[in-house]
Amino acid sequence: MEVGNITTVTEFVLLRLSNDPQIQVVLFVLFLVIYLLTLIGNLLMLLVIRADSHLHTPMYFFLSHLSFLDAFYSSIIVPNLLENLLSEGKTISFLQCFTQISLVLFSGATEACLLSVMAYDRFQAVCHPLLYMAVMDRKVCTGLVGASWAIGIGTSLVNTLLLAQQHFCGPNLIHGVSCEFPPVLLLTCSDPYVSTVSILTTMVVLGLGTFFLLLCSYTRIIMTALRIKSATGRSKIFSTCSSHFLVVTIFYVSGVCRYMTPLSNSALEQVLSMQYSVVTPLLNPFIYSLKNQEVKAALRRMLARKPRLTF
Repeated sequence: MEVGNITTVTEFVLLRLSNDPQIQVVLFVLFLVIYLLTLIGNLLMLLVIRADSHLHTPMYFFLSHLSFLDAFYSSIIVPNLLENLLSEGKTISFLQCFTQISLVLFSGATEACLLSVMAYDRFQAVCHPLLYMAVMDRKVCTGLVGASWAIGIGTSLVNTLLLAQQHFCGPNLIHGVSCEFPPVLLLTCSDPYVSTVSILTTMVVLGLGTFFLLLCSYTRIIMTALRIKSATGRSKIFSTCSSHFLVVTIFYVSGVCRYMTPLSNSALEQVLSMQYSVVTPLLNPFIYSLKNQEVKAALRRMLARKPRLTF
């Protein structure tokens, strides 16, 4: 749309990963397999947690929300990526683009809060085992999850609305396979100061805030474990927390590399974006299932059940 000498962008063009048809087919199959595995892994975690009464504990209540978020986040990104690989030219409307940005920000912020809540849960379980079930009752768990979702929604709305107020007059090529905040911010023709300050403040406050809670929780857990004389007891504590610690490490390292490094539109930036948005949601359910004896035992019990036939 053009008014006088001022042009307003009404749609964006997403960068193609490759223009080679053969490479496009290979990438399509690869990302389709990753997406299906992500959905199967996370939905299977949800099913196992819901079906097995042994997993009806605060830890797995939080894990079920994390699995839902990973499946949701992957569904925001990967279907558009697959469509991009099949189409001749991938355009996305202004509204669709900013809806995707909003959902991506919501998922990331909510997951950061959930990971902190899960670390707090492990702190209570390890450091105050006798009071654990009294402290982490259903009301508290529901409140913590609700607060995580509310922070995610608030973070998403504020940053997306501020970015949408910017003027986009061209170019409209997004250097990425999906609409994310950093590459879209590069396309603004107006002063991006407010949006830049907003997203940086969000990253610092939310990132450092949740990281501080994680650091405090794991410091107390490690101190408690080191005071235990039994090697078996220490091993049990570290085994219980290792899956969550690994997930936290992957999430924060990939998130910092994606959102806290200078924008360059480089190939490395594209790789980091793919790792953050496609690979990470795939890894989480496998980390928890492969490293968690309770989940593996619950899965075996579920598979061993004989279906009841009713007539």
